[in-house]
Amino acid sequence: MGDTYAISRSVSPTIEQVSGLLSIPEAIVLGIVEGITEFLPISSTGHLLVVQQLFGFDTAEAERAADTYAIAIQFGAIIAVAFLYRVRIAQMCRGLVGASDEGRVLLSRLLAAFLPAAFLGAVFGDAIKEKLFGPIPVVIAWTVGGVFLLVWKPRPRNGSLAQLSVQSSLIIGFAQAIALWPGVSRALVTLVAALLVGLSMSAALEFSFLLGLATLTAASVYDLVRNSDELFDQFGVLAPALGLVAAFITAIIAVKWVVGYLASHDLRIFGWYRLAIAGTGVVLLLTGAL
Repeated sequence: MGDTYAISRSVSPTIEQVSGLLSIPEAIVLGIVEGITEFLPISSTGHLLVVQQLFGFDTAEAERAADTYAIAIQFGAIIAVAFLYRVRIAQMCRGLVGASDEGRVLLSRLLAAFLPAAFLGAVFGDAIKEKLFGPIPVVIAWTVGGVFLLVWKPRPRNGSLAQLSVQSSLIIGFAQAIALWPGVSRALVTLVAALLVGLSMSAALEFSFLLGLATLTAASVYDLVRNSDELFDQFGVLAPALGLVAAFITAIIAVKWVVGYLASHDLRIFGWYRLAIAGTGVVLLLTGAL
């Protein structure tokens, strides 16, 4: 664990201090980490967990508040995807009222994919946080995922979202449940599963983003309803607002980049990155920084 975070600082509160636990630069850093990593196959949960520990959130109260803060700034990434895919979301809204068959079908597929992780998370979420939310499980997941991406050679597919079946959607949904293990990456397992059931890379990315939008929104609302008082008691209003804005901006950049990159490249770069960040995590563990 890092050193206990100093509640009082010697810097000007109008420039540095956001609240008792988080300074302005730290709030922005966490937002940037969230925005960059949420929709890339490298695990936002793993990155945020490690960064929070490096910032010194090593008391039970601070860890709970930091977890809630991480959920709060996810809204920045959620809003980014909602903005980028607003046309598709509008289509699904029309499908909901019977004005678009394609939108209705896609909405039903997203619902099927959403349910497995939602159910398992609701049942086992607290136990998973207690047992697995630590640097060692994250490093293990980073390593396994990295090796997988380096050895996996997916066959080119050309399936569209319109061709996605309920059964295939459920397969993607159960794959998403694997990402309840921190460090696995929801984006990784949903993207891989979508490719395996026959979607093209562009369609797999879009489905992964839209499923993430649904899953993250539900998780964020659920957690904030339970812990919003603790969030604002610990961090005030400014820190979550700054983190959300930082996450929104960087998520837009990250999503646009990954869509363009994977249009002509494979996933190996993310395998190498995962192994590199896992190695960094091992060094931090061995030196006592985590």
